[in-house]
Amino acid sequence: MEPLNLLLVEDEESLASFIQSELQFEGYKTTWEANGQTALEIFLKQKEQFDLILLDWMLPGIDGITVARKIRKVSKIPIIMMTARTQTTDIVVGLDTGLDDYITKPFEIEELFARIRVVERRLQEQNEEGSSLQYHGIAMDIAKHQVRIKDELIELTPKEFGILYQLMKEPEVVKKRDELLNEVWGYDYFGQTNVVDVYIRTLRNKLKDVGADSFIQTIRGVGYVLRVPYEN
Repeated sequence: MEPLNLLLVEDEESLASFIQSELQFEGYKTTWEANGQTALEIFLKQKEQFDLILLDWMLPGIDGITVARKIRKVSKIPIIMMTARTQTTDIVVGLDTGLDDYITKPFEIEELFARIRVVERRLQEQNEEGSSLQYHGIAMDIAKHQVRIKDELIELTPKEFGILYQLMKEPEVVKKRDELLNEVWGYDYFGQTNVVDVYIRTLRNKLKDVGADSFIQTIRGVGYVLRVPYEN
């Protein structure tokens, strides 16, 4: 697999210079832009060239969330948000925007590399011939990264897809939150442990539109399970 081509959008020059040099040392191709509006224009003109976006939240021009929203209208490219915001409400805003992941400042460069490697592995898996999973009307095409319920395509972010995939691999087996963090994020997660709950909430909201939200059941104090809902 060719080295990833990254678009780094960060207005703090010293931080951006450090990240770019570290990425290039690791073999990644990197384009740096400090202005949100300019970064968006660059991406729209060259979107086929980029594999991943590292995006700051607070930017001159337009902010990172606005950049992400505009990009999501035309592309499913992975986006990792770099931000000092840690409140659950901020996380929810990011997830609703379609972010793949977020990392809070200040961070160690190795943690950023770990998150990038997760994206790298996923992209590699998608390039390989994939299989499919079925569970009571829920159809998952792993290669195409698509989920259909009752023949309706459900738009999921990569993290939402990853959580549903882990649950569908072993339906009716309870998955602990720590297990989901490790399996979906792919590294020892040091952020807020309720991030799984936040993603489950957004995933259920999307499944609710087709009446399938009750398939993901909460096992209080333990985690989550994919199970046929009981009928009253």
